[in-house]
Amino acid sequence: MGNMTSDDTRFDSAGSAIPTIVLSDGRQIPQLGFGVYKVEPDEAQRVVEEALTVGYRSIDTATLYGNEDGVGRALANSGLRRNEVFVTTKLWNDDQGYDETLRAFDASMNRLGLDHLDLYLVHWPVPSLGRYVDSFRALQKLRDDGRVKSIGVSNFTEEAIERLIAETGEVPALNQIELHPGFTQTELRAYHMGRGIATEAWAPLGQGSVLGDPTIEAIARTHGRTPAQIVLRWHLQIGTIAIPKSVTPSRIAENFEVMGFRLGPDEIDAIDGLRFDVGRLGPDPETFGA
Repeated sequence: MGNMTSDDTRFDSAGSAIPTIVLSDGRQIPQLGFGVYKVEPDEAQRVVEEALTVGYRSIDTATLYGNEDGVGRALANSGLRRNEVFVTTKLWNDDQGYDETLRAFDASMNRLGLDHLDLYLVHWPVPSLGRYVDSFRALQKLRDDGRVKSIGVSNFTEEAIERLIAETGEVPALNQIELHPGFTQTELRAYHMGRGIATEAWAPLGQGSVLGDPTIEAIARTHGRTPAQIVLRWHLQIGTIAIPKSVTPSRIAENFEVMGFRLGPDEIDAIDGLRFDVGRLGPDPETFGA
């Protein structure tokens, strides 16, 4: 197995037309990344290699997904320099706590085969556990020790973030949340903007549930694009970071081809205004993990 060439320079998105978002700590993250949620461990290497070949330069995994080792093998075999790929993983609920987080990070890095991480997230707040502040303090240490470049959270509410800021003195660089047409998280996104927190969308395509919507289909026909490309373009234009997941090579490539057109203001408004019977598809952060 090969190795990613180490490079201390900051992430370089050269060669990719995908724009980057500048985080509050000054580091850059590609606005379109590749997610591997529910990608089977024995399939992760293949699909991540496919994504990197297509041109993705941001890979999002998590301890929960059970596929960090497959992601690591794909990165090692890619021939890319370390600074050319932005890698994110997440701390699982069972590993929350200061010392537990440090151990969990070591285990994730061993599986990924990396000497440093671009972004480490607390996966869920689990308020009933009461450990996310201690967990974030461990992330601060990892960042201060140079092992992680940026630190943030996932699925955090405004209340949880405010407690984190009050008790650690730091605003997380990013909050990764469920966000898609029909569940646009308008209030939380506005709060993020006020606090200088980047918004990253998981399930950006609503797990496929929004792609048959007549409004999205009509906009797709107007632009000669697919519904998925329209929704991902909407994410880019409203300023969110999107991490679509697929195991199908044609869709991995399709989801990356979102730069050659723009949606008009009326089209953005039309997608913003969509309502579906099912809004949130995933768990409620207030109660999940209790």
